[in-house]
Amino acid sequence: MGAPRLQLNNFGFRRSQSVTLHFGLEAFFMLPVVSLDSHTEFHNSFIKLFLQYYPDPFALSRQTWRTIVQFWNLDLSQTDAILADTYSKYGPEPRTLSCMLRSYLLSLKLKFTSITAWVSELKPNPLYAILSGFTPADVPGVGTFCDFLGRIWNSGSNNLSPKERYKKKKTPKGKKHGDKTPNIKNTAAFRFIEFFKKHPLAGPQGSPLELVFRLYKEQFLGRSVQKGLINPDSISLAGDGTPVRTQARPRYKKICDCGTKHCNCKRMFSQPDRNIGWDSSRDCYFNGCHLYMYVAADSYNDLPVFPLLERASRHDMLSFLHSFFTMKAWLPEYRAAKLLLDAAHDADAVYRYCLSENIQAFIGLNEGNPGKYIYKDTFYLDRDGTPVCVKTGKKFRRDGYEPGRKRWKWRCPLAGRNGCQCETPCSSSAYGRTVHTRASDDPRLVNHPPRGSSEWEKEYAKRTSVERSNKREKEDYKLEDGRHRSTKMRYCRLYGIMMLQHLDAWEMPSTEAFQESMFGHAA
Repeated sequence: MGAPRLQLNNFGFRRSQSVTLHFGLEAFFMLPVVSLDSHTEFHNSFIKLFLQYYPDPFALSRQTWRTIVQFWNLDLSQTDAILADTYSKYGPEPRTLSCMLRSYLLSLKLKFTSITAWVSELKPNPLYAILSGFTPADVPGVGTFCDFLGRIWNSGSNNLSPKERYKKKKTPKGKKHGDKTPNIKNTAAFRFIEFFKKHPLAGPQGSPLELVFRLYKEQFLGRSVQKGLINPDSISLAGDGTPVRTQARPRYKKICDCGTKHCNCKRMFSQPDRNIGWDSSRDCYFNGCHLYMYVAADSYNDLPVFPLLERASRHDMLSFLHSFFTMKAWLPEYRAAKLLLDAAHDADAVYRYCLSENIQAFIGLNEGNPGKYIYKDTFYLDRDGTPVCVKTGKKFRRDGYEPGRKRWKWRCPLAGRNGCQCETPCSSSAYGRTVHTRASDDPRLVNHPPRGSSEWEKEYAKRTSVERSNKREKEDYKLEDGRHRSTKMRYCRLYGIMMLQHLDAWEMPSTEAFQESMFGHAA
């Protein structure tokens, strides 16, 4: 008889040994348990390596020390738990996830525009590696960073739209510089609001932005709330859109074989989420996307709350509606008490929605709409919501506000202590003619506080906070300069910049106090 045949399992081992060897492989490939105190481990690693590579630490510049103080106090321990499920428990041990995120944020802080340039700088500059949480002799490569950013993007596709789509007609440019949307009730704004009210948008669960949004919300936005920089129960939101250029022109190629040079068939686009839009502030076309940002206008540091990258061809009004209802679904615990918008959002439907949701709307008026609302053929409303007498052309005087009925009381401009001085008085009362204006009649002009008053102007002036925030993202942190060609990388860069904006707003110890606590004395 020949030798007995060995029974092999799927791994190629004998069945009698399969259990032992299987558990041996599992123990070899299983990843370690996520550390719950990675911030302390980062501190220990920094202290150990910093003095080793920099025996004279006080030779570093003051700006460098400010960055060290910021990232020393940046606790990213939750990153490991949030991203733990994105890695398999089998395979080689990955880099510490909190260190990967810290290193990426450090590259944005130092204004690096590409991962390749950052990795090439990590090797010759030990401070960057130590401040990231790595050993200078063992830093991650470009592929490791790309793999990390790919895991915080919860989708197998790098873009939100399919690459095969039809060519879109060029966006018509405005008739004049800064042309705004007319104030018509039955516009696209009214239809969009009704659609979103009937069909609420889904939350971040399952979205490609789910993980990067959680990293931002739980470790930065939430901490700003804990520090008292943002009040989520009654937040004053300032919203505005800004063009973001991504490349010089759209890149696509024909995929059909119809033989026609200028056909209407689908094309293959390298960046399907980008198209051509009109920049009304610069009076030129641009190719890229439209960033719509919401900022806490009542925060001292113009802190960003929620962003959305829209198509460049979309108007501010449509971007506002889509991003606002998306923010309501993604941040349901944040209640907007005030809404500060520019004249591009001047639509009757927006005012009436804010009125129904008990939101104070501070919106600039569109210059193309004079807005004369006639009341009983005796007076009309001026642009600031003040009644104007049809006979005399004089404005009525404010005579109080009735909060129970939500209406303003106005008195005849010619009425005084000696009665009405009008030649043809329209009231027999010695007090003079009084009228009332309600927000429900014309919420566009009848506001509380009244449009044009010092209270209204003071609140509306806070709208510029969103413009300052957009400037910081585009100019200071070079949002447009990122050498990325996918929506995934652009969202990662955008959320990373927003994280740094919150980090910059947090109160930090002085450089001298930090040096004294670490070395016993300051420089």
